[in-house]
Amino acid sequence: MEIGSARVHIIVAMAFYGPRDTKIYVVDHIDTNRQNNRIENLRWLTRLENVLLNPITRKKIEYICGCSAEEFLANPEKYRDLIQPDTGFGWMRTVTKEEGDQCLKNLLEWTASDKLPSGGSMGEWIYRPLSTKYNPAEKIQKEPDYVMSLTPGAAQRNWRTPSEFPCTPQGGGDNPLATYAENLKDGNTFAQNQYGASLIINSGFSEDRQALYVMTESSEGEAAIKRYALAKITYEDGLFVHTGRTFFTKEGAEKQFTLAQGLEWTGEDSIDDYC
Repeated sequence: MEIGSARVHIIVAMAFYGPRDTKIYVVDHIDTNRQNNRIENLRWLTRLENVLLNPITRKKIEYICGCSAEEFLANPEKYRDLIQPDTGFGWMRTVTKEEGDQCLKNLLEWTASDKLPSGGSMGEWIYRPLSTKYNPAEKIQKEPDYVMSLTPGAAQRNWRTPSEFPCTPQGGGDNPLATYAENLKDGNTFAQNQYGASLIINSGFSEDRQALYVMTESSEGEAAIKRYALAKITYEDGLFVHTGRTFFTKEGAEKQFTLAQGLEWTGEDSIDDYC
């Protein structure tokens, strides 16, 4: 006898598979098609298993936690603070390591099964091995937070006025920042735009040598409100990206220049420490 009600089908499935604590278990549609309420397409799963077997919700969890499903199950408590209560997955904050271990065991048993559900590629996707690791490249690519400068091969971040950087090497080479550093001579122009130029006072690398710092003075001298500046240069996406900060005093710039190199500052505080 055919039973047209999906609710009746689910009730029959619940009776067929035996009683469960519905606070923990849910009825799952094996082929992910909620309209397919055939008895053989219904089964009991824990809420955690149900979430991870669904490709959409599984991907959301991987995105929220920044890890693969296996890594989450190995140590659920590690990712607890990343799952906000208002995301719809708040209940996953209470998942224990024991529950994670059991869930992973069940998932691996299902993937090792020779029986694939109906539903085409979606079913095959769900039942493929869980060894596929989280790939950060799958995240939505963000637009660069820098803009191109007036000099080829140069870009600027938090640097409002389009500027030229005359010392920028034309070509990265084996060590782009080291090549840039060779061009930095005290007294030469480091940056220039319609409002003026900045002259090189000193330069040096960060402790890990992943950034080059250049301390400069405005060509306007005492007429400039913020006379000194410190630029950070990084090599990103084949570009020399310049990030700048200005200072009222030379001491303020020297302090940040010293700290940026991983060195200890033994000088005095300045007005730049408080504004």
